[in-house]
Order: sequence, then C-alpha cells, then structure tokens
Amino acid sequence: MKSLRIIVDNRERNLTMQEELVNLGVEINFAQLPVGDYILSDRVCIERKTVQDFEKSIIDNRLFEQTKRLSLSFNKPIILIEGDESEFRLGENVILGAMLKIYHDFNIQVIRSRDALQTAVILAKFAEKEQIPDAREPRLTGMKKAFSDYERKMMILEMLPGIGPQLAKRLLGHFGSVRGVISASADELCEVEKIGKKKAERIHSLANGSE
Repeated sequence: MKSLRIIVDNRERNLTMQEELVNLGVEINFAQLPVGDYILSDRVCIERKTVQDFEKSIIDNRLFEQTKRLSLSFNKPIILIEGDESEFRLGENVILGAMLKIYHDFNIQVIRSRDALQTAVILAKFAEKEQIPDAREPRLTGMKKAFSDYERKMMILEMLPGIGPQLAKRLLGHFGSVRGVISASADELCEVEKIGKKKAERIHSLANGSE
C-alpha cells in the first residue's frame, strides 16, 4: 500500500509528534508553508495551536487574519487546538465566541487534541481518509493577503459579543477607532444605531475587563 504523506511547515519542530507520525507510517516532507502547519491533501490543511497559542492569537488579534487566509486557500481547512481545557486563562465566553466565529464566519472546523501524540494520530487518520480512497495528494498551495488597517479594526470589534460586520462598521464610523469604542461608556455606546442598553453594558463590561 502506498505510504501516507504530509507536508509540514518547517517551523513546526515538535519531535514527539514527528516521531509518532513516522511510527504511524507517514512520510514527512518539510516546506515553508504560506498558511497552515500541515497539508494533508489538495483540500485539507490543519493549523495547529496549543491552548497558549490560541489564546495569544486572540489577544494580539492575529487569529481571524490567519483563519481568513486559511479559508481562502483550502476547501476543507481545520484548526486543531492542542492541550487541556484547564489551561485556558481567558474567560469561557471569549474562547467559545472565538471558536464559533471561526466556524460561522470562515467555515473552518475546530477540533481538539489532548497532546502531541493524539495530534499525530488525528493527522494520520485525516491523511488516510484523503489519500487512500480518493488519491488526493498533498500539494503546496496557499496565499497571503495583506489586510488593511480598516479590516484589522473590524476583526477586533467583531470579537465582541453580538457584534457582526454591520454593527462593527457603525461603531467605527461613530467613534473613529477601536480605542474610541473600547473607552466609550455604556451611554455613549447606546448612541449607535442598533445598540440597546443591555448590549451596550455588555460590550462596555467585557471591553474594560470587568467580567
């Protein structure tokens, strides 16, 4: 039987995972990937993030830029979060909100893995399902897209609960900047169309770390 093959980003150097992939009969090819960490077929690419990586990408506002590039580059992109739930430091609502946005806005599946060994098994299983029955070979693809400052600001605001693209646009138009939105009082937020008192208080509370 033809061996499985996975293209791995050359910055991914988890030796435990690599050894386990080899033990599972997977041939590893390293390359500089423009998006993602593991290409399993012409349509499946996995971005692996530890719990700490996932939280950091939320905090520094890289998460949705990365997910957008991934969704533009592959038909079946996946984000794999590795580690125990107890390691999350951000609030449950923030983590769940980010996961839901990844799926709803970018059509990217989010899956969980206990550790590097389980991640290797998941990668091998996905590669087998893609490559054995349908002969879908992994190939280097992907694209990088430069986002404007305005798009970055929109992505940040859309992380807040109940804020979609239209409401984020209204907030930016009213306050002029993300800082202006974050520093606004609940009463000032109520001045924006479609934002009621309850939503304004919720946004203000989360933006200022009182929850």
